[in-house]
Amino acid sequence: MNEGSFAALVPLIIFMAVMVGISFFVKHRQAGKNFLGSYFVGNRELGGFVLAMTTVATYSSVSSFVGGPGMAFTVGFGWIYMAVVQVTAIFLVLGIFGKRVAILARKLNAVTVVDIIRARFQSDFLAAVAAFVIVLFFCGTMTAQFVGGAKLFSAVTGYSYESGLILFGLVVVIYTSIGGFRAVALTDTCCALIMMVGIVLLLHYVLEAGGGYEKIMSTIETNHPEMFEPFSMGNMPWGIYFTQWLLVGICTIALPQSVVRGISYKDTSGLHSAMLIGTVVVGFMNIGINFTGILAHGVLAGDAASYGGVDNIIPTTIATVMPRELVGLAIIGPLAASISTISGLLIVASSAIVKDIYIHYKQKNFETVSDVKIKFLSMAITAIIGVTVFVIALTPPNLIWLINMFAFGGLETAFFWTLLLGLFWKGANKTGALFSMVGGTIIYCATQAAGFKIFDLHQITIGITVSLILFLIGSYFGKPSDKETLKNFFP
Repeated sequence: MNEGSFAALVPLIIFMAVMVGISFFVKHRQAGKNFLGSYFVGNRELGGFVLAMTTVATYSSVSSFVGGPGMAFTVGFGWIYMAVVQVTAIFLVLGIFGKRVAILARKLNAVTVVDIIRARFQSDFLAAVAAFVIVLFFCGTMTAQFVGGAKLFSAVTGYSYESGLILFGLVVVIYTSIGGFRAVALTDTCCALIMMVGIVLLLHYVLEAGGGYEKIMSTIETNHPEMFEPFSMGNMPWGIYFTQWLLVGICTIALPQSVVRGISYKDTSGLHSAMLIGTVVVGFMNIGINFTGILAHGVLAGDAASYGGVDNIIPTTIATVMPRELVGLAIIGPLAASISTISGLLIVASSAIVKDIYIHYKQKNFETVSDVKIKFLSMAITAIIGVTVFVIALTPPNLIWLINMFAFGGLETAFFWTLLLGLFWKGANKTGALFSMVGGTIIYCATQAAGFKIFDLHQITIGITVSLILFLIGSYFGKPSDKETLKNFFP
């Protein structure tokens, strides 16, 4: 490799070293505390700023920094109008579920979202299904993040795909396994800050290389006037608006990796701060990076296909406009989005296996599990899941964006009504939740496999609708929840 490409690695290596250092620091600070509480929810001590940043970082993904801006380059401002719904996601998830989940978690001594689902519906089978769904779809999402991050790394630095995968893939598995949720929260905060710095740098150099904002806009108006229209002359049909507002907007409030943040914050003041900070930050990142994708027309000629597809627009732009010594810093932002998402999903997937299945099974059979064994299993399972996904990513599947969206839709179909109706409707019961989660998820996956759509809308519309219908049918015919459970959840 040439000297320039090695120079691009230096900031990234330093960043990765800091991530690992934070995990060891957290492990040392957490020594002697309740392991389950510290490893999986950070002892419920997150302040507002850290809570906001970890929620934003987990919500953002590598596709937000690669595929999204690439689509904005192709479609124009219509893509921003569609994507802006994501600005409400952090405010809604913390506003709707944050305080409710926090109060219940403290009352029930719950550590995970599945703990709360088990307590609400008094069903070990439903809890096991929820844990299985989490692990299944999280593995798909993590694979997409690994592959997307490694491809970005390769395209910008010139190093091989495998080198990038090893560099940041193994690092994220190591620091998540060692430090647990607290380390994930702190590293997520660093990632979110780096993401914003990267966006500002890239925006600056794109404007500079393109001759300024007015010149770039004039060029776009001359060559691509359709980019200023909301529907982009047919390139942004109403169906994409509708389904994407569901898929990456409204329905994301029930994603387990976001809801679990409600268990981890310290006090109400912190929650309110996180709602405001998170909304501003995700708005800045979402609009900023997609707008940069549009401005890339000032430095890139031709359409996305001439650069190998929409996923290559931002990597090509970085390589074109950024000074070589700053390329490494610029790609930390998108890679930070990738690793923060992976770490957040990894810790929740691990908790689903260790806490929601293994420890619960032992406790139900009146067996005790030593803290030493719990600690070993938690770190081992986290590492095993991470390494498994890493190995899958060594032979990267195609259609990464579609895999990511498929996993999002599956999680939303399974958990949206289970959590929303379960926590806010007394009439919700075990039968309704089971019908909804199992039936809705199966129908969603089946329609995805068959390629079946209604009005050419994404299958999330089928999954979320069928899930609601099955929930209401099951709740009508099923046995009502017992009075003690309702007393706990609706005092």
